[in-house]
Amino acid sequence: MTAFAKPRLVVSRCLGFDRCRYDGSMISAPEVAAMKGEVEFVPVCPEMGIGLPSPRHPLRLVGRGEPQLLQPATGRDYTASMLQFAEGLLASIPPVDGFVLKSRSPSCGIADAKVYASTGKGGAVARRAGMFGGAVRERFPDLPIEDEGRLTNRALREGFLTAVFALASLREVEAGGRLRDLVDFHARYKLLLMALSQRALTELGRVVANPARRPAPEVFSQYRRLFQVALRRPLRRPSAANALLHAFGYVSDELSPGERVYFREVLEEYRAGHVPLSAPVGVLRAWIVRFGVPYLADQRLFFPFPSSLLSPTDSGGGRDPQ
Repeated sequence: MTAFAKPRLVVSRCLGFDRCRYDGSMISAPEVAAMKGEVEFVPVCPEMGIGLPSPRHPLRLVGRGEPQLLQPATGRDYTASMLQFAEGLLASIPPVDGFVLKSRSPSCGIADAKVYASTGKGGAVARRAGMFGGAVRERFPDLPIEDEGRLTNRALREGFLTAVFALASLREVEAGGRLRDLVDFHARYKLLLMALSQRALTELGRVVANPARRPAPEVFSQYRRLFQVALRRPLRRPSAANALLHAFGYVSDELSPGERVYFREVLEEYRAGHVPLSAPVGVLRAWIVRFGVPYLADQRLFFPFPSSLLSPTDSGGGRDPQ
């Protein structure tokens, strides 16, 4: 059984944790609820954090350029209060591995909060990050940040889970402070990094090798910076297929000619965009278990997060980002 470090995620409190929305309700977010046994959540409600009750009059982003956070029913301006709250909270929270924020919220939205020309009638004139969500993206540009709406997409959800569990594992290694543990960590993520970027794999390998014998804190700092950037890259089919073919070499001698042909057919189907990544990965995972290949069994490309977080629909439906 693969052991996983538990990610620490900041989450909008209304996503199944408290009735704190403007209308006194709570959002049902199955993708967030499914993580509760495997993730340490830090629930946050920015509106209640600045002293507003629930229920309350709604807030609205108003104005082009840098909009203000206004409450049309009262005419009050909460811009300064929200920015001060965001700065204080984000500076004081313990190390975190990612964020799950409420979509379309004028405070928590990460890209799709509506912006209005005025507090009066009229439709939205733009969409942008909410005031708290924007502060999160500015302060933590390389951490995984998603909203509950995007997490309903299988490929986006799996990419998010892969990243936050990877960063939680790195955080655990950093806490130990031993460079040999970083070497082991890098080895476990070799094929995943190969699938993301051969260049990133090479750069991180140089950091781990540490030819200049730099002190451990400096090595960890550089490794984290490059690793976070690598995890932000979308998984590309050609590079992912090359990583899978590399892994296939560890089991191919044990397979029948028909099995080898079958895998290459599935891999080409994936490369062509006809099946999701889970198709060739599933075949290889079965052979990893069947032949007991320790190196592959330890690779996070095949076992990136707890299997309890897989949805029944994740085995086939959906398409991966290109």
